[in-house]
Amino acid sequence: MNTLFEELVPAGAPWSHVLKRGTALRLTDIEGGANCGAIFYNWENLAERYNMPDTLKAQHIARLTTGYVLYSDMGRILCSIVADTLGWHDPIGGCSHAAMLEARYGPAPYQQLRNEFHRNGHDSFLIEIAKYGMSERDLMANVNFFSKVTCDDEGRMHFVPGHSTPGASIDLRAEMDTLVVLNTCPHPRDPSPAYNPKPVQVAVHRAPPPGPDDPCRLSRPENARGFTLTERYHL
Repeated sequence: MNTLFEELVPAGAPWSHVLKRGTALRLTDIEGGANCGAIFYNWENLAERYNMPDTLKAQHIARLTTGYVLYSDMGRILCSIVADTLGWHDPIGGCSHAAMLEARYGPAPYQQLRNEFHRNGHDSFLIEIAKYGMSERDLMANVNFFSKVTCDDEGRMHFVPGHSTPGASIDLRAEMDTLVVLNTCPHPRDPSPAYNPKPVQVAVHRAPPPGPDDPCRLSRPENARGFTLTERYHL
């Protein structure tokens, strides 16, 4: 792997990077049990961003793993999942917010705990996208990498504890210049009685462009059209 840079995103922290075409982002759960919330924007036009409903219905899925892609709200592909050691990442569970964390873990403000205060996914996303001139109106449904949520026959969602093991990783290849925004805050459905977020390692490396036999292109008929739209966008 031709690594360009790598760094550690601390537990409960936000992070962002403009992932360029021709590169890929590897996320690694160092300790096991991490949750990595993620949202995505077209860097050339921030009004175009990740669309969870289109991503799921176009590929007939309710989970993310190798061979699937992340669609924008304009039918183009922001990123493709080209490698995954875990097999299931949650696209439907949403993100935590301040009231949720306080109800679950009790009050833990900055004024009292300083850098050990409880951070939530919603506010972490807002803090990070504000660096790019965006606000709450620019948020969308997020992905939760390293977490697993299932649904029963009645449609009730269930978080699966202990899903991600130490060293689990996933690679996201950029199909357009993509602003990737992450946070390592707890999953909103994690039943743990203690606030215990985990760090995630990020590494950006070179990645060859998808060819005609690329598994992500061929995994669904809709994906072939998505790649065509994306490639025409760059002509």
